[in-house]
Amino acid sequence: MQKKILVAVDGSYCSLNEINYLSRLFGVDGDVALHMLCIVSCSLPPSTQWLDDGDRMNMLSDDARRKFRLAEKHLREEINFLTRNGFKEEMITSAVQLARTGVGVANDLVAEMHKGQYDALLMGRRGLGRLQGLVMGSVTTEVLEKCFSLPIWIVDGEVTSRNFLVPVDGSRRSLRAVDHLAFVLEGMHDVEITLFHSAAWLKEKKKEDVEKLHEIWGKQWCEEHLSRPDAIFHGPEQILRESGFNMDNVSRADVGRGVEAALDIMFQLRNEKYGTIVMGRRGPDEPTGFFGGVSARVLWTVNDLAVWLVN
Repeated sequence: MQKKILVAVDGSYCSLNEINYLSRLFGVDGDVALHMLCIVSCSLPPSTQWLDDGDRMNMLSDDARRKFRLAEKHLREEINFLTRNGFKEEMITSAVQLARTGVGVANDLVAEMHKGQYDALLMGRRGLGRLQGLVMGSVTTEVLEKCFSLPIWIVDGEVTSRNFLVPVDGSRRSLRAVDHLAFVLEGMHDVEITLFHSAAWLKEKKKEDVEKLHEIWGKQWCEEHLSRPDAIFHGPEQILRESGFNMDNVSRADVGRGVEAALDIMFQLRNEKYGTIVMGRRGPDEPTGFFGGVSARVLWTVNDLAVWLVN
């Protein structure tokens, strides 16, 4: 099944990192459709957001028009790079649009995510675009605070490895993260996955809501695959196995340091070569909240890595 990815670009080096990441991961054998979107902020009053794009363009200053044309130029260059590196033209759609909410670029991205039936949003991090209108650091933060309905992929720096690290702890969140990964990687080759568990997660572990697990995977499946002594690893492995993933490319890493889960994950990332980490994250209604969780601490400290966050 083809995956549909919304790619937020802004003409910065962050966007180049995103494009390079996509080409390395999917350019050879990935079955994906990309929608490349650049949202250009402008100084039009909020009342104009109900006008059509043509009328709003006519109201722009000369400087804002130049910024819009520059965005179109950068987008063409990024698409050309992708087509030179394995993507077919029919796999890519694109748009440059003016922000509908003044400086609220993040709000426009979230609105597009909700209406476009996407499987994930890809964003860059750290950098002010040459368009001087999309600060990916602040936009990324705002999107993470507002959107919990769609997996969000964040690329930091240059990612060269196709290997994945997936922290697992037996929770519904970590199983959903593996399920998303299995869906995205279906039919892909030369990709390796390490399932990682830290002993720190065993301390004061919150009991999982069994009924919610049954709603997603079914009671019989859960009883068969989540009741074993090694269920923390076996459950995720079974999800990958049922998706057709080559299990010879899946390994386990069970770390006994257990000082703190986030530190154990970062130590693993530092000592092995991974390109992407896939993590479940807490929802907005959970006590710790996003910015106090393990996934947030990992996200804001890693470099040259892609982070996939899945609710």
